[in-house]
Amino acid sequence: MATLRFITAGESHGKALTGIVDGIPSGFSLSAEHIDHDLKRRQGGYGRGGRMKIESDHGDIISGVRWGKTLGSPIAVQIVNKDWDNWQQGMSEYETDARSIPSVLRPRPGHADLAGAVKYHTKDMRNILERSSARETAMRVALGAIAKTILSNFGIAVGSYVIQIGSARYNKPIPSSSKELLALFRSAEESPVRCPDKAVSKKMVAAINKAIRDSYSLGGLFAVFATGIPMGLGSHVQWDRKLDGQLAQAIMSIQAIKGVEIGSGFAMASHPGSEVMDEIYYEKSSDPDKMPFVRKTNHAGGIEGGMTNGMPVTLTAAMKPIPTLRKPLASIDIITKRSLKAAYERSDVCAVPAAAVVGEAMVALTIADAFFEKFGGDSREEMLRNYKSYRAYILRY
Repeated sequence: MATLRFITAGESHGKALTGIVDGIPSGFSLSAEHIDHDLKRRQGGYGRGGRMKIESDHGDIISGVRWGKTLGSPIAVQIVNKDWDNWQQGMSEYETDARSIPSVLRPRPGHADLAGAVKYHTKDMRNILERSSARETAMRVALGAIAKTILSNFGIAVGSYVIQIGSARYNKPIPSSSKELLALFRSAEESPVRCPDKAVSKKMVAAINKAIRDSYSLGGLFAVFATGIPMGLGSHVQWDRKLDGQLAQAIMSIQAIKGVEIGSGFAMASHPGSEVMDEIYYEKSSDPDKMPFVRKTNHAGGIEGGMTNGMPVTLTAAMKPIPTLRKPLASIDIITKRSLKAAYERSDVCAVPAAAVVGEAMVALTIADAFFEKFGGDSREEMLRNYKSYRAYILRY
């Protein structure tokens, strides 16, 4: 069973999103500001739709924190949907409000609509699309921000940046050093599309503008990384304890993500092993924060045999174009089975920059779970003792 557990609830146009994260030890500083910072980042990014103009997400902590410190009990967070004002009857829990808005009967290619309707025995696909919507990721970002805050106590930072939108691409490989990764992250935060290169950012914006004019959507690639990761998170002894497998599942669970690679990933398949294995060096240092086992490359993405090896953890994720299109594709009426155009719901043109922030959240939650398993304790002080003892052990190894 996971050491850190979380669950989310809520519909896209319902009253609110709710999330609970369980397993956070006591004594860690936490406030709504930590959460709201990442919620704002998720709402940004050039190419977002009209929904982001309505919402101004705020994570309201409703349990698990007292006077700015975690209690060790489950932390519950709520994000109120401001658009609920327009959907109080359409998404009402009361039977008396049934059929107050038309049913969604034309499934959209690429969405959960048709498979979900068949699986859950409904003809109104709003019952499916409300929960399968990427609006749910706002709560994942809120809970991920909690995980990031906890990890920062141990010198671990999680970030991301956009590599590609449409055909516009930032072609430099993911760096192997924490310093370079954090520098790219800071540069990306200044970009409207979260790309660290200004010239490429302009090309990405131009690609999105063309998509807006011509009524289509764009996907792309983004990188997620975690720096300051100690050696030994995860395990090789069982398939479900391998950290790279857990991270891949976490990233693939994000709406519209269709591919993920760890480190150099697919590119490694076309090179001889002598070129893509990360050679090991031992460099003793008087600096207690510098671990002695070092690599000069990071093709493995910081994970070997399902375990972290002390290098930054790096991943790349592929996001498909958003399937809700202003020029809808061919579909059917689920009642008559007659050919029609798919339904249209208000949507983004490009959400790759936002998806990268969601990727950060899922990586942070997954790494926090592995970290708690390795250094677990009931309080911040206990975890710090365990962590410092382990680092001292590596220095003596």
